[in-house]
Amino acid sequence: MTTEPADRIHIVPGNFADPRVLGLLREHLAGMHGNSPPGSVYALGAAALQAPDVAFFTAWRAEALLGCAALKYLDATSGELKSMRTASAYLRQGVASQLLEHLLTLARSRGYTRVSLEIGSRPAFEPAIALYRKRGFQNGPVFGDYLATDFNQFLHLDL
Repeated sequence: MTTEPADRIHIVPGNFADPRVLGLLREHLAGMHGNSPPGSVYALGAAALQAPDVAFFTAWRAEALLGCAALKYLDATSGELKSMRTASAYLRQGVASQLLEHLLTLARSRGYTRVSLEIGSRPAFEPAIALYRKRGFQNGPVFGDYLATDFNQFLHLDL
């Protein structure tokens, strides 16, 4: 019989009935609005994350909610990363890396050849940008319905 380490992170589909999940999403939106001017935030709230073209996941350690992330369908060969957020108490513990790897594995299993994301360009976004760049994401063109501004940038990863 094997036992799992108590500190193991579990990634599961997000439960929108859980108030902890809704609280983390509110924290995510507040952070986006706090670091970007009005009209330049493209983050998804709980209602948009429940759309059929979005796969939303949460990361847990025992009963603690560590983070969340989503993969949105763009077309048969590409997806978009959305709503990546690590809970404040769990920053720099590998949560975002594990969520990102989970989403990239899902993207590959769907046959995607590219994953893209829109992210802020202010200093508050530098840790997330560094994570994406370390994983191979490169700056690229605007995609989808986004508008390029001084406050955002577009990153792409060819799978």
